[in-house]
Amino acid sequence: MTTFGVPPRRVDGVLLDIDDTLVDTRGAFAAALRAVAEAHLPEDVDHGAVLDHWRSDPAGHYRRYTRGETDHRTQRRLRADLLHRTFGGAPVGEEAFDAWDELFWGTFERSWRAFDDAAGFLDRLRAAGVDLGVVTNAGVALQEQKLAAVGLDLPILVGVDTLGYGKPHPDVFVEGARRLGTLPGRTAYVGDEPRVDATAAHEAGLLGVWLDRPGARRADEHDADVAAMRARGIVVVPGLAAALPDLVGDA
Repeated sequence: MTTFGVPPRRVDGVLLDIDDTLVDTRGAFAAALRAVAEAHLPEDVDHGAVLDHWRSDPAGHYRRYTRGETDHRTQRRLRADLLHRTFGGAPVGEEAFDAWDELFWGTFERSWRAFDDAAGFLDRLRAAGVDLGVVTNAGVALQEQKLAAVGLDLPILVGVDTLGYGKPHPDVFVEGARRLGTLPGRTAYVGDEPRVDATAAHEAGLLGVWLDRPGARRADEHDADVAAMRARGIVVVPGLAAALPDLVGDA
């Protein structure tokens, strides 16, 4: 039983992140960025560094999007331009971006895959009578498309376009529980980000579950204090199945 010192808890509802929780978005980004690098960046570019740069969002463009301060296209174009300037590519202005994004986004969409443990985890929760839904920092339509593409059937309850802002704001988690029809204190949130997902959900009154998949942390989350998170009652697990005892007990 992988409770890491947290007493077993039975919940009525589970809210889930999608990217790098149910869907291997990191792998899809790796494929998309390799295609971009082969087309636009020097031959000797470090593909791992390119992926880490994109996911770490060093200029905070995606974080501004999740706060409702910019739109999805603009944040992606600015990240593309910064990526090129960092790794020796040509500037990506408005005219060049459409072709760039057709390569990047087309490869990204074709590379979506569900994690091997996702479907079984959801089936087990449903069998235990737990209500399920998604709270995500991406747009609702995009995430509906993504789940359909990988064969997972879940309602998108809250996206970044639902309230006009996203996680880690506590309203997002509370609204997810409200739409699910469960009390925050009887609802868990499962996600791959230690702060934006697990800690933020905990601070909003939910049971925070950090899915710490081996090798999948973002560079800016490597310094997360796991012991401190567990001491606060945040569940830390290496895979989805390992979270089941804390969510459904022996059910």
